[in-house]
Amino acid sequence: MPSRPAPFISRLRLLRTAVVSPASALLPFSHPRLAIPAAPPVPRAAAFVAASSPPLLRPGAARFAQFSMAAAASSASSVHDFTVKDASGKDVDLSTYKGKVLLIVNVASQCGLTNSNYTELSQLYEKYKDQGFEILAFPCNQFGGQEPGTNEEIVQFACTRFKAEYPIFDKVDVNGDNVAPIYKFLKNSKGSLFGDNIKWNFSKFLVDKEGRVVDRYAPTTSPLSIEKDLKKLLASS
Repeated sequence: MPSRPAPFISRLRLLRTAVVSPASALLPFSHPRLAIPAAPPVPRAAAFVAASSPPLLRPGAARFAQFSMAAAASSASSVHDFTVKDASGKDVDLSTYKGKVLLIVNVASQCGLTNSNYTELSQLYEKYKDQGFEILAFPCNQFGGQEPGTNEEIVQFACTRFKAEYPIFDKVDVNGDNVAPIYKFLKNSKGSLFGDNIKWNFSKFLVDKEGRVVDRYAPTTSPLSIEKDLKKLLASS
């Protein structure tokens, strides 16, 4: 009776004839089914976009920027301490309005309050502009998306349709994380019964000759109804 090969020799022969896949060769003692496929190459277009995309602002940097704006607003003592952008993007130092009574309004071109407010603002300005009165209009698109146009379109709309002669500034946010520092100051200086946030288009702040916020009016308050308060401030020395 022929002798059978020893179990150890049989296993050795099997190992010699076994075919090892390249993937399993990278993983010693691994089963072929567990082979890990290589990652596909990154397309050139995707690599280019990733390389050319601007870096995102880190959360820490964003928080620092917001903190800086909040600090500027909290340290200010009057409207005259702020610099804002006009409709063409140029800096305007609000200290140039020292000695004038100001009415600061967040405006919009497609609001149900647009016609009445713009009409009365122009009437009020025409009547008192030579007595030291100025209106500062800040477009804002935060309420119903009712100020979607560019600065140029907004200025053209106000000046052509309503003959607005007072300055119209750069579009701003009046609420939220990106609130303009001037509006943070205005809201901190004069809150409302329903909280500090601006409620809608055409909220109004009356500012005296020293840059102090004297009163705040709701969007539905007509500009002409403010005339009595305005005259008092104009008459003060």
